[in-house]
Amino acid sequence: MTATGTPIAVVTGASSGIGAATARQLAAAGYRVVLTARRKDRIEALAAEINEAGHQATAYALDVTDRAAVDAFASAFRTIGVLVNNAGGALGADPVATGDPADWRQMYETNVIGTLNVTQALLPALDASGDGTVVVLSSTAGHGTYEGGAGYVAAKNGARVIAETLRLEIVGRPVRVIEIAPGMVKTEEFATTRFRGDDEKAAKVYAGVAEPLTADDVAETITWAVTRPPHVNIDLLVVRPRAQASNTKVHREL
Repeated sequence: MTATGTPIAVVTGASSGIGAATARQLAAAGYRVVLTARRKDRIEALAAEINEAGHQATAYALDVTDRAAVDAFASAFRTIGVLVNNAGGALGADPVATGDPADWRQMYETNVIGTLNVTQALLPALDASGDGTVVVLSSTAGHGTYEGGAGYVAAKNGARVIAETLRLEIVGRPVRVIEIAPGMVKTEEFATTRFRGDDEKAAKVYAGVAEPLTADDVAETITWAVTRPPHVNIDLLVVRPRAQASNTKVHREL
């Protein structure tokens, strides 16, 4: 999984949305992208698309919550230039009083433990590159709570704290730690997954919002951050659509 002279970028959750868009843009920027996700067919199709476009991509089916599988994956690398911790997601929008602990647990496992697993496993290879970058995709949810979002907010706060703490702990080593916190992003699956396939509920999230962010918008932000000169660290970049002033203040044209 190495290519002489070509830096490697590992993208988790690359089967759709922000992960897939990021993989495409990092590949176009000159990285050999390694696509990971549980849905093997999706990442293999994306890898084929990227390779056919004249770039370099490899697909590797991976569940980031399975530490043994993550360690086996990481053992294939000597050096890595970039790790994009994108795997995550939200489940439900219930209040604290009635939220399902199983949903909370799954969100924590994916957003926090998954990020921890992959970062720990690949940190030696990032260090060995002499110029590594860890990206943590958090969310504006990790910076401000809202009703019905406590489980997701808690999980994204955990992801945010990983980035903040890791940056403190490895200062002086050749690895940057970047947190990208997107606000309202309309992708094909995020809201639908959150509401368990209820398209009507998913559509209400974006109702009246003229231009929510797209996956490409966020991918461009990630690519810009990781391609800054090595001495430049984008500690935290919050990106929202113009219509969204905060998690609870959104302009809707209804």
